[in-house]
Amino acid sequence: MAPSLDDVDRAHEDGCCAPSREPELTRETSDAAQVTGSRPVEVTDRHTVEQCSVPAQVFAMGDAQRDGKPGDGERPVHDVAVEAFSIDATPVTNAHFQRFVEATRFVTEAESFGFSAVFHLAVAAPAEAVMGPAAGTPWWFGVHNADWRHPGGPESGLDGLDDHPVVHVSWNDAQAYCAWAQRGLPTEAQWECASRGGHAGQRYPWGDQLESPRHCNIWQGRFPVENTLDDGYLTTAPVRTFQPNDYGLWQTVGNVWEWCAGWWSPFSYTAGPSQDPTGPDRGEQRVMRGGSYLCHDSYCNRYRNAARSSNTPDSSMGNAGFRTVALSLGRSDDLGHTAHDQIA
Repeated sequence: MAPSLDDVDRAHEDGCCAPSREPELTRETSDAAQVTGSRPVEVTDRHTVEQCSVPAQVFAMGDAQRDGKPGDGERPVHDVAVEAFSIDATPVTNAHFQRFVEATRFVTEAESFGFSAVFHLAVAAPAEAVMGPAAGTPWWFGVHNADWRHPGGPESGLDGLDDHPVVHVSWNDAQAYCAWAQRGLPTEAQWECASRGGHAGQRYPWGDQLESPRHCNIWQGRFPVENTLDDGYLTTAPVRTFQPNDYGLWQTVGNVWEWCAGWWSPFSYTAGPSQDPTGPDRGEQRVMRGGSYLCHDSYCNRYRNAARSSNTPDSSMGNAGFRTVALSLGRSDDLGHTAHDQIA
């Protein structure tokens, strides 16, 4: 059954942008899917995404426009200092992730668990493979054998999608890629600083006004029942669609949510260092940034520089991927790489 607009109203209060894995469905396999601790690698040419340089600076981090929900913890706006760093110009693509998988025989958590979350209009699976809607977000269906190679389910594939962002990767999967590539996920401060492109207080990388479809891949029409496809995409767009920001980063808002390194807390901005903050020492969910192709003001306005969301580190869905940063000398493994047994 297709979700209704009443479903959107009910879910809006929680602000849930993507479903989490149900513990009862994953408890038996989660321990087997991963081990803690990254493994060293001997070469440094494994990651081939173009790099952008972000200069050292102090920037105003947080929601200057007061757009966010109080529970998202986007305020207060506060000055944060970051060291210079290098970050991917685009999210990691299907082609990049395939190179990693072919080199390591890595199996993602969606593959291990045997299912992942697919937006209802993007499902490509026989009826018996569809597990039904997710609690609280009925536009998400659990689909057996949906994974990064089959983003809509078992009847879909990657033909023509090499340059699209990889999806159905959990935070743990992204960390395994980083361990192999000798990279890291960006901290929240790094991500927001890079997304702002050197411009203080702006709502979006390009300014304060939304001019969809010229700037980003988000939902057009009535969410979640009708997408007019004004920007040409129901789900993901190629990573170099639209225009890069002034640091050279493409699509930090819209298209896919991007995993960040840190643990989630709504109080991160009220208790933390002002120099290269890394977030809480522990938590239950990991931070996601940037929004996705499903964002729409009627439901989720988190396609902004300051917007924050989160999910459990073993969750995967069809609208979340990641980009990476070069590790600094002081950050080799300090934010918790999780490498699977398959990484050699």
